[in-house]
Amino acid sequence: MRSGGNAKWNRDYRKTSQSGHVYRTTFGFEGATCVLLEIRSPRILVRHEFSYAFLSGQAKFSGCGRSRQLSGISESAGEPMIRRTLVLILIAAGSLQAQVSFDRILRANQEPQNWLMYSGTFLSQRHSQLTQITPTNAKDLEPQWIFQARSGEASNTKFEATALVVDGVLYTVQPPNDIVALDAATGRQYWIYSYAPSPLARPCCGRVNRGLAILGDTLFMATIDGQLIAVDAKSGRPIWNIAVVKPDAGYALTLAPLVVKDKVIIGTAGGEYGIRGFLAAFEAKTGKEVWRFYTIPKPGEPANNTWDKDSWEHGGAPVWLTGSYDPDLNLTYWGIGNPGSDYNGDERGGDNLYSSSVVALDADTGKLKWYFQFTPHDEFDYDSVQIPVLADLDWQGSPRKVMLWANRNGFFYVLDRTTGKFLLGKPFVDVSWASGLDQNGRPIRVHGKVPSREGTLIYPGNQGGTNWYSPSYSPSTGLFYIPSWANYSTLYVKQDVDYVEGLRFGGGTGNGPKAGAVVAGGFNYRKEEEGFGAVRAIDPRTGDMKWQFKMSDVTDAGVLTTASDLLFTGGREGYFFALDARNGNLLWKFTVGAPVVSGPMTYSVNGKQYVAVAAGSSLFAFALRQ
Repeated sequence: MRSGGNAKWNRDYRKTSQSGHVYRTTFGFEGATCVLLEIRSPRILVRHEFSYAFLSGQAKFSGCGRSRQLSGISESAGEPMIRRTLVLILIAAGSLQAQVSFDRILRANQEPQNWLMYSGTFLSQRHSQLTQITPTNAKDLEPQWIFQARSGEASNTKFEATALVVDGVLYTVQPPNDIVALDAATGRQYWIYSYAPSPLARPCCGRVNRGLAILGDTLFMATIDGQLIAVDAKSGRPIWNIAVVKPDAGYALTLAPLVVKDKVIIGTAGGEYGIRGFLAAFEAKTGKEVWRFYTIPKPGEPANNTWDKDSWEHGGAPVWLTGSYDPDLNLTYWGIGNPGSDYNGDERGGDNLYSSSVVALDADTGKLKWYFQFTPHDEFDYDSVQIPVLADLDWQGSPRKVMLWANRNGFFYVLDRTTGKFLLGKPFVDVSWASGLDQNGRPIRVHGKVPSREGTLIYPGNQGGTNWYSPSYSPSTGLFYIPSWANYSTLYVKQDVDYVEGLRFGGGTGNGPKAGAVVAGGFNYRKEEEGFGAVRAIDPRTGDMKWQFKMSDVTDAGVLTTASDLLFTGGREGYFFALDARNGNLLWKFTVGAPVVSGPMTYSVNGKQYVAVAAGSSLFAFALRQ
């Protein structure tokens, strides 16, 4: 283990003799709220509330350690004490914020005022039971506060994190790897834990982080240079820090961890560099590794024969998005990325298991229980890292535990999550590489639709029909909502490539969005027939599309639904939308001034519902106009 990052802090306050304030800390707590009670007369009591965090030198801080000179309230000689009595009450935040036990996490749906994990609950439905904001009053939404990321890299990278909220405290990660604790009602910063990743880090697709996990009083963050860090949630003090992977070999960690029981589970990014992907679980208290599951079997293990020669050694199959968990089955589900090299499969003959698949693992041991491969021998960069959405449906007259999956390859799937059995599959965008799926869900490939030296135009393109952006399932409407890239294609060009540690292992290029389309200066000038973003609502029992909401540009934003039949999402055009989840009608939109490249979430404080989303380098929180 190595010591954790650049944790910074500061406190700046004057002595009581200088400020005229009575300032007394008699409790040894870390994290508090200061309430200043100003008694101007026997009948007038003015309450000033501001945040405090006593950090023992471990985290950057701003709060009530800085005393305020409030006009007309400092004690003056000769004035009656009854008129100028100041009472400073320090209320330990720890006493207000209960520990996040695993039992609370299991029952996260029973406390919708909080958002306790990346996808909201273990079902990963991105659906909230909050109903204060409705289709009728959504037009009255307005910003309540905006947090501007302050890290040195915030202005030139993507803010992809989904925040956590625990009992009125919001935790997020400003890029690349700074943990920030905010007052969820006001946006005021309590503390910040700043971590400077190694310069050896070389993540493929931006120096990003998608969020945190929490257990007890501990936050867990995975970093782009391959560290797993545990931080005290009340103070920002680092607890432990372990090196999981080698950043100079192309490995990175960009996902939000998943807590299951007493373990923290993460996966590795870096498939573009020819890594050998894996999932690993660590003891939450110590960081000790408990189990590891390699996504590519080595010789002697089942399915290694799906890799030609020694191609398994650098076959990619990364895991860079958070999985799900079924406590009844004790199975945790994870999507696996594409094989390497990306566009040239000549040296890796076979299906290349378990790339472009979903795996179901025993959460205690990491042992494989079942798998389903969406794209055998993937040559299109169709990572299957999408969120495994779990639902209990009436399926053909009988209750069934299912998994809903909108795959990057353009097909929507329903699987039995107990066994992995294929139940249904239909395209949800234009698909040209396969003519359909057979009775077992295996794609029926179209001859000639593979990357070529001259370039082959294929739908969907290498960004996929969807990608890592979170979908949502609403038990209220019974619909599954997919953030989609419609009418989108790529000209796939195959090239020769040799593996060199730490260098790109692409085997070609994906030129897009379509031959002849114009994208310049970061702006999109493509016509609708050249690709557009859309939210598409699918009936999971049939795979049929019920409605769609088109955008003028493509989208990298996740989807959130609520029990009041609202849907929130955004896109690259710089709007944050509220839609009617029943029919897709636009109810409200707000210009956030930058692409939305994150998943929205919702929570409530003191009975007031908020919806929060990151866009550009800012985190926005919206609520109804008072």
